[in-house]
Amino acid sequence: MERRRTVYMDHAATTPTRPEVARAMLPYFSERFGNPSSLYSLAREAKEAIEEARQRVAEAIGANPEEIYFTSGGTEADNWAIKGVAAANKKKGDHIVTSAIEHHAVLHPCQALEKQGYRVTYLPVDEFGRVDPGSVEEAIDDKTILVSVMAANNEIGAIQPVAAISKVARDHKIPFHTDAVQAIGAFPVDVGDMGADLLALSAHKFGGPKGIGALYIRRGTRIGTFMDGGAQERGRRAGTENVPGIVGLGKAIELAVAEMPEKAPRLAAMRDRLIREILEAIPDTRLNGHPTERLPNNVNVAFRYVEGESILLMLDAFGIAASTGSACTSASLEPSHVLTACGLPPEHAHGSLRLTLGSRNTEEDVDYVLSVLPGVIERLRAMSPLRGEA
Repeated sequence: MERRRTVYMDHAATTPTRPEVARAMLPYFSERFGNPSSLYSLAREAKEAIEEARQRVAEAIGANPEEIYFTSGGTEADNWAIKGVAAANKKKGDHIVTSAIEHHAVLHPCQALEKQGYRVTYLPVDEFGRVDPGSVEEAIDDKTILVSVMAANNEIGAIQPVAAISKVARDHKIPFHTDAVQAIGAFPVDVGDMGADLLALSAHKFGGPKGIGALYIRRGTRIGTFMDGGAQERGRRAGTENVPGIVGLGKAIELAVAEMPEKAPRLAAMRDRLIREILEAIPDTRLNGHPTERLPNNVNVAFRYVEGESILLMLDAFGIAASTGSACTSASLEPSHVLTACGLPPEHAHGSLRLTLGSRNTEEDVDYVLSVLPGVIERLRAMSPLRGEA
């Protein structure tokens, strides 16, 4: 089968590093390569670059620079938030409240803590993948030490009512953590408005490099040190700083926030067209996630009688890069935990397709996907033994 063109629609998995970001990073690989912990001028240049990036991250999310701590990515930031709060508050309590549709960077640390004797409540979601703040209130007990609910889901794009959820936690004097990895650059993120005490983000989701992220820790939040060693990051996260990555994160978040007012509506228009025309063209298809309270770039649909992996392989033959769900679990044969939590039976969840748009996508890309996808589904259904059983 001849490949006609390349269309990348998997921006929830990762985004290309922007040229402006790469240019900003480049000098810190070979020219300004000093170790920020040293005292000479070459080192001071690196240290100043780190603090400038810290300021940019803080401004982007409405925080103070001293509340920003650089990590190796969103996974480390989530792990630090959850395990760090648990360690610092183990004399106070042993209970954590989270949702059933969190990224595995949250679910797996919670499961690890359960093995150590902590209790975790995994809140259910409605059919659209949203948490009811009332269920948070019901789950909290006198031993609850953390509430953690993501800002927006990476698979189905559902935006959570985090301000309402954080208010419940705050009323009980419990810290609130949110995984905002998918939110930066998609909609305004302000830690004050969200009521977040801890917030995780990752550069490669919004035009920055891989391997660098940040954790916002509100001043006064009780949290343990995650990495022991040197005195970097004010003694709370040891290890020689990834200066090029930090510079790239700072530049990327500055650009993402500045361009959001123009970019988000443009992506949302293409998103809505994809959803509308896919549902019109292909029978036995349903939209996953909330119809309006969703990320501006996220399309997630489920096709009955077909397997998601087969859809991806056939789309790839046409040069279309997409996903069945989280990139971190794409090799798993299990149905998406997010879709099953929303009530989809496994045979439907297995046939999910996630298309996530980015800055480089055009209406011509949308045209191409819409011209290819119906034929792919029709061909797969014609071969599917599942259709004969229906």
